[in-house]
Amino acid sequence: MSKSGTIRTGIGGWTFDPWNESFYPAKLPKTRQLRHAASKLRTIEVNGTYYGSQKPATFAKWASEVPDGFVFSLKASRYCTNRKVLSEGGASVEKFLTQGIAELGDRLGPILWQFMATKKFEPEDFEGFLKLLPKTQDGLRLRHVVEPRHDSFRTPEFVELIRKYDVAAVVADHDDYPMFPDVTADFVYARLQRGSDDISTCYPEKDIDLWANRLKTYADGHLPDDLALLAADLKAPDKPRDVFAFFIAGGKVNAPAGAMALQQKI
Repeated sequence: MSKSGTIRTGIGGWTFDPWNESFYPAKLPKTRQLRHAASKLRTIEVNGTYYGSQKPATFAKWASEVPDGFVFSLKASRYCTNRKVLSEGGASVEKFLTQGIAELGDRLGPILWQFMATKKFEPEDFEGFLKLLPKTQDGLRLRHVVEPRHDSFRTPEFVELIRKYDVAAVVADHDDYPMFPDVTADFVYARLQRGSDDISTCYPEKDIDLWANRLKTYADGHLPDDLALLAADLKAPDKPRDVFAFFIAGGKVNAPAGAMALQQKI
């Protein structure tokens, strides 16, 4: 058994006009941007799948343009998560999962189910939603991560519930949204959202060092000792696990530089 899981750092999407100057080579055609991004990073979180469906050929094309070991995280459709009763979203979940994501093959990473900041934790309904998430799709194993953004989810009951279904929760480094540092699946998914366009590496070097140590600790199968668990009595077993970390939102202009700096530290 490997002594440590794989750590991948990345960004949200690969199309952002300021990156034409801060990240991509001069005059690089947009059709080559994904190839370039994938040559510098190890993962990308796709936001477009949140707003609309894609064709199977599109997923196949994405997969063909990235190297071995690179994976895409897909943000699930808003129609699955932006609803009053989550457990009634079965048709939307099925539509999202059957649109052709299996064309990504081994380039398919975790699926992110993001909830509105106004969505409160209702245990029975949320468990009904978790039951809608299959373990496999077209022969591919699926890994699910949820991102609640309401403080009502900051409870051991929530941690225990998602662990029951082998679902991760986002370790969110955000000024307003709750962070879920507990390990509830065989992978960890962090979204680093406190960056600044005024910092060349998005995050200050001391914070990149801090997160590098945290991610390595998670990958080694342990828990960072500087993050307060919500369910300290429900510690996960010590075993290697894969880790994903994305520079998102704050400091987006320099997010690629942040992801590369963090990967280099690791």
